[in-house]
Amino acid sequence: MYSENVPRHCFTKKDLILPFFFIKNIYRINHFGERKDDSEDTELRYVTCQSLWNDIKLETEQIQEDLNKQLFDNLVSFLRRSHSGFQEKTTEWTCQMKSREIPTAALVLGVNVTDHDLTFRSLSEVLQNNITPYIALLEAKDCPGIKNLMQKLMGQLMNCYIDVDSLEDEDYAQVSQNRIRCSMSSLINWYESVTKKTDSETPRKKRTSSSRHCQSPPVVVIFKDMESFTTKVLQDFIVISSQHIREFPLVLIFGIATSPMIIHSLLPHSVSSLLCIELFQSLSSKEHLSTIIDKLLLTARFPFKLGEKVLQVLINIFLYHDFSVQNFIKGFQLCIVEHFYSQPLSILCCQLVDAKKRVNSLSHNQCENIRRLPSFRRYVESQASEKQIALLTTDSYLKEVIQKLLEDLHVYHENYVLVLRCLHVFTSSLPKYPLGKQIRELHCACLENQVWETEEYESSLQLARMLNKSDLVTMLQQCVEIFVSSSGKEFDKTVEKLKEFLTQFQKLEVLCTTFFLKTLLELKESRRSKKLTKFEMLRFEVVDYIDSLVRNYLVPADRKTLHEIVYFNTASVLREHLNAAPRIALHTALNNPYWYLKNQALKSDGGSISNKAPDICIVYKLHLECGRLINLVDWLEAFSTVVMAVEGPNADAASSDQVDDVIHARFIRAVSELELLGFIKPSKQKTDHVARLTWGGC
Repeated sequence: MYSENVPRHCFTKKDLILPFFFIKNIYRINHFGERKDDSEDTELRYVTCQSLWNDIKLETEQIQEDLNKQLFDNLVSFLRRSHSGFQEKTTEWTCQMKSREIPTAALVLGVNVTDHDLTFRSLSEVLQNNITPYIALLEAKDCPGIKNLMQKLMGQLMNCYIDVDSLEDEDYAQVSQNRIRCSMSSLINWYESVTKKTDSETPRKKRTSSSRHCQSPPVVVIFKDMESFTTKVLQDFIVISSQHIREFPLVLIFGIATSPMIIHSLLPHSVSSLLCIELFQSLSSKEHLSTIIDKLLLTARFPFKLGEKVLQVLINIFLYHDFSVQNFIKGFQLCIVEHFYSQPLSILCCQLVDAKKRVNSLSHNQCENIRRLPSFRRYVESQASEKQIALLTTDSYLKEVIQKLLEDLHVYHENYVLVLRCLHVFTSSLPKYPLGKQIRELHCACLENQVWETEEYESSLQLARMLNKSDLVTMLQQCVEIFVSSSGKEFDKTVEKLKEFLTQFQKLEVLCTTFFLKTLLELKESRRSKKLTKFEMLRFEVVDYIDSLVRNYLVPADRKTLHEIVYFNTASVLREHLNAAPRIALHTALNNPYWYLKNQALKSDGGSISNKAPDICIVYKLHLECGRLINLVDWLEAFSTVVMAVEGPNADAASSDQVDDVIHARFIRAVSELELLGFIKPSKQKTDHVARLTWGGC
């Protein structure tokens, strides 16, 4: 690269540079449990954080398994049907295979590509447990040609067989590890040897394997990213496979991110006609996200909560960036780590029973931390003077109050979720959805401020007062089911009141049936005199009652005392990590490496350059002092001056040549890294100069 200008040494760079904006977060996660600061409970916070995340992780995995169950069951059924004729050796299978059609599942997963890996891993496990041990997952980056595809396919299939079924067969293991000619005939010979070996197993082994797999299980080839494969590779593989389908039960699964029509766009009719395609559609990522939010945030099971701005940041990244549920979960994990790392009182962010026990063991300093909380200070100001003095001076009395406040906060969350769901039943079917169609939108609106003071809420009430009777009765029945599902007795009177409304609607229906004509006359007269009918009056009562529930139970979380303990509200920190600005992060890392590395030796004054800094940081600071063109010789001399400053004037002259060689190589490596990052480029004007590419403040 720069060998012509600096000819004595060159350096081959093998390592990739980590994105600098991740380093600080990685440091926090790795060293959370090793902090040595003024906090008395770092270890307890670390254990609590880890326990909470483990519970949430298990819940997310269970959610994903439940959401994918229907899709995987359909795929398993398709695979069983696709190779059943091959097992029975019937004439139907022969007739079907005369047309040389390959059973193919077109699996539409959506544009959230980052979630596809997890889906395919789960699918492989399901198929291995129920259908076949012979599964190959192929990616376009590994298969630029048909030869590479066959090598990857045979390598995965043979390794799969060795790992699962034939670890005891040393002869076969030795054969499979040798160089094998990658062709379809070799693959067929391998499959025949595998199935024959399975048939000749001991009866006990045969019963065990047949309980999961059939006698001649199919070979499933999954193309994880079909759109990325070149047309020629797909065409060649499909044409070759179709010629051997009667000897080799092959099933293809195409992972599609866009539309099933991509199959016909990539493949001509002569090739696509060789496929027997069946379409499978996964659950949309929006529905997946709604389920995640419903199970993780809109529940009292997990004590940790997200503030409105933080939740909005995560949702905006999901909606406007990648539609990735996995990235949303990672962002949620980052919020948990950041909350427990930065909030000393997060030791109380646990189950209510454990939190009450921990309150009794709080130290005086921890009690002082509680007294400094803004929400607690507001609570103290609302109390009588005697209680104010006791709360600010007596730790034992403070602990009793904290236990009660934590219990109130827990009850608030339980009631909040129930009333929120009830309100969503009414607002989710209104025209134009003033408060949003999804419950997450309504949740954000309630967290932001008092929702009953917003214009959207007022318009929702006006629309609700115009609902017809059938819709209103259906909504009331759904609300009754929501409140009945709660374990507490808080809403027993509410359930009775809603049932009373339903009874009154039924009575109105009977009256309308009996006195139909009379009711019509009353309706006409009421319209003339602008009087409300009995139905309209009852409808107004229902809406007003729901409004009273909203005003009582949907108070914003930041109005509740001690909300700082369980709510993470620092959206700026989350935005800094997830909405990273690469140029700012690079400038910070190169100009002030102490910000990320936390090494005291790297601390330096404003414009000084430390010789203990990484070479790329020294070269970067020197390049900031240059103009449009940088002389490599002058740059090298300046770099050598900074690095050799530690040697002093009395350095050993005998080793000066060797030191110069090492410094020369270090300089070439640092300059190469700067070019890789896009700060400089070679100049055509002068061969011993490079051109600077970045200007201005970062």
